[in-house]
Amino acid sequence: MSLRADAAQCGGVVVELESDDIREARARKARSTSGSALIYLRGPKFLIYVSGALSMWGDRMWHFAISVFLIELYGRNLLLTAIFGLVVAGSVLLLGALIGDWVDRNPRNKVAHASLLVQNISVTVCSIVLMLVFLYKQWIESIWDGWLTVVCYTVVIVLADVANLASTALTIAIQRDWIVVITGYNRGHLAGMNATMRRIDQVTNILAPLAVGQVMTLASNVIGCGFILGWNLVSLIVEFIFLSRVYRIVPALSVKPPAPEDGQASLERPAERTEGLVERGGSQVEHSEVVTSAPGLSDDDMSLNLKEITNLPLCFGRFRWLLSTCKDGWRAYYRQDVFLAGMGLAFLYTTVLGFDCITTGYAYTQGISGSLLSLLMGVSAITGLMGTIMFTKLRKAYGLVNTGIISSCLHLCCLLLCVCSVFAPGSPMDLRMLRPILDANANSTLSAAGGMVEGQRQKHTYPMRGGINQPLLPDRSSIHWTNNTVLFENMPSGMEPDSYISIILLFLGVITARIGLWSFDLTVTQLLQENICESERGVVNGVQSSMNYLMDLLHFIMVISAPQPQHFGILVIISVLFITTGHTMYFLYARKAKRKPAGCLDT
Repeated sequence: MSLRADAAQCGGVVVELESDDIREARARKARSTSGSALIYLRGPKFLIYVSGALSMWGDRMWHFAISVFLIELYGRNLLLTAIFGLVVAGSVLLLGALIGDWVDRNPRNKVAHASLLVQNISVTVCSIVLMLVFLYKQWIESIWDGWLTVVCYTVVIVLADVANLASTALTIAIQRDWIVVITGYNRGHLAGMNATMRRIDQVTNILAPLAVGQVMTLASNVIGCGFILGWNLVSLIVEFIFLSRVYRIVPALSVKPPAPEDGQASLERPAERTEGLVERGGSQVEHSEVVTSAPGLSDDDMSLNLKEITNLPLCFGRFRWLLSTCKDGWRAYYRQDVFLAGMGLAFLYTTVLGFDCITTGYAYTQGISGSLLSLLMGVSAITGLMGTIMFTKLRKAYGLVNTGIISSCLHLCCLLLCVCSVFAPGSPMDLRMLRPILDANANSTLSAAGGMVEGQRQKHTYPMRGGINQPLLPDRSSIHWTNNTVLFENMPSGMEPDSYISIILLFLGVITARIGLWSFDLTVTQLLQENICESERGVVNGVQSSMNYLMDLLHFIMVISAPQPQHFGILVIISVLFITTGHTMYFLYARKAKRKPAGCLDT
């Protein structure tokens, strides 16, 4: 009995000691977990995520609100919005290389802080101007015979464009350069950060416009301007602090590589050195520097070129330097091994197959209500998030280049549903709508013979433009402000199609295609990060932004040329052709990439 009691006692002691050990192990694990969480919250990745989320939220709110504000200011007319879109696209197209070059030539903290300050201050001042215009619109219109109103419109568009240019510079600096350095040039970590940033962008793309839209709808435009103003001031402080801390805790960010020394490098600027030559009077040493910076020219040609530059006034010299910088930036972009992949991504911007004002406006004409469109936008955001998850899985399993191939094939296969929608029941497309063009050519030929055929053929033509008295927008009470578009809740009678099969196939293709689209976008983004040398990372990505805006402009020109719902099927087919061309470019790149070693990024 005593032995069993002792054994029981010993057993009891053992059990109690085991429970104490388990308890201590759990406590240590909890402390380590909390410590790890605290380290992560103070780490550079989390700070970049928070800073990026604040910046993206502000950008999405502002891009949505400024379009609505411009429509409201100009009497529910789309003219100011069209001018704003043209100015924004044109400025990035022309200045993209200069922006990227500025990012390359300056310290990273200076670039990030300057871009952040210019962006938020421009939006803040623009919001103040808009508040004053909304509050005192009648009084402003009475001054200078209405010219003060034109001045206000010009100031608003210019400030909004400056904010967009600064946002472009900040995006290139943080998402194309800082992230690469923070991950320690590790491809796996880089893919994870890229995917996370894109998920944040997808979520803010839906929630931010809805948030500011509710404020504008429930309160007023003035309150909406004040809300954006306050957000930008708070966001400016938080982003400035977070980016400064990231710069301090990642020493590699303070080190930028020197410009390449080869004659074809985009950062060698003869004009820049010539300015120094003019200022210092010109010595033999600096003349030799200018000569060596442009190989391939003879001494006589170089001396003549030098003389031409030095004889130019300062303003013309500066303008010539800007042109040289743009030319060198485009050359640097063309020289990259990933040139075809970048061009392939740019071609994907020439499409009407997305949730922008064009596709959603077409859906409205086909009997889709605003509430259903909002639901479809939410589903598309979910599929976009699925694309980011698929990207990380495929990259780990098959490699980056093969991930792009798989994503391209998936994207194209889903878009075949959109092509089928053009010929499905319920599609408004009618090939006979092309007869007015043929009839016009035939009538111009037969006009000398009397033109009897013209009156007969016009009976069978389809109108190429809307009614003259048709309003641009309905009353504000029937408008729901949502993401990037104006959706109409009350459907006019007679607009319902005979069948909904066509519109169902269209949106089924658009929504499912976003899985492959965003996976492909992340693939090309990381290819640009990995294969572009650090000294040219800014200028090449600046030119890539210019190419994206150029192809986006083509898509708007395409819509202007064929604006009616009966034309939308042709736009779908043209969009798929552009997308197929872009993916074909990527396939050509992938074929070449498998025969070459990796680029500048080390693992």
